[in-house]
Formats: sequence, structure tokens, C-alpha cells
Amino acid sequence: MIPWPLAELLPHAGDVILLDAVEQFDDDSILARATVRPGGPFSDEDGSLPAWVGVELMAQTIAAYAGCRARAKGQPVEMGFLLGTRKYECTVERFPAGSALTLRALRSLEDESGMGVFECQLEGPGFSAQARLNVYRPPNASQYLAQAQETPHD
Repeated sequence: MIPWPLAELLPHAGDVILLDAVEQFDDDSILARATVRPGGPFSDEDGSLPAWVGVELMAQTIAAYAGCRARAKGQPVEMGFLLGTRKYECTVERFPAGSALTLRALRSLEDESGMGVFECQLEGPGFSAQARLNVYRPPNASQYLAQAQETPHD
């Protein structure tokens, strides 16, 4: 396990944090776990999670990876953005309540501008999901967001 609490790794708060723990991380990958809990912000009435929430779980795993890297370097955790996904494939329509999930993300590309691509996998009892996620972590997220708010929109 890693030495930092999830709340110090993710720019999320409260029940929006879907991960339970980060088991391992290194320069290129991360292994995390989560449990499908009823009553969460994405839960269906029966306590299950729709399969599309797998993308959010994968994105939070990547965010935890970035948070671990920042903490290991003594830097603050910065906000990042999910730009999209390619080929999200899931073997079920929903993740049953109580299911233990294992999430893996492997960095396959990252450039100096903050653009990155991760190969992600989610596994649970009798099901799996996989996708390639495209993410962006600007060098200074606060400044980036301030500039975006100042820019006129059509």
C-alpha cells in the first residue's frame, strides 16, 4: 500500500471518491481497488453501478497515479481532465453491489504539454472492462482554469 490517503491524491471529495485504496504504483503504472457500494452518487436503486461508471473508476485511478507521482516528488496534487476514451468494452451492463474491483492503469504515452494516454483494466468477480483513456494535466491547472473562464465563448 502507498503511504498517502486517497483524499490527498485525488482532487475529489466525499462520496465522489470511488476508489478504496491504491495498492501499488511505479513510474508507469498503478494498481487500485474499489468496492461497489449502494447509496453512492452513481448507484442504481439496487446498489449496483451502471457499466459506464467504469470509465470514471478508470479516470480516478489515473488521477490517483498522478497524485502519487506528485506526492513522491513533494509537489502538490494538481487537477487533470479526462478528454475521452476509445474502445471502452465491458462484459456486463452493471457492476453488482458489493463487488470488489481491481483497477490497473498503464501509461502508454505522456508528453511535455501534459497530454497522456493510459491503457486501463477493471476486473471484478466474473466480469471485466477495458479502455484507453486520453487525459490532460496542464502544467498549472489553476491558471489554466482561470484563463478558460476569461475567454469569451460563442
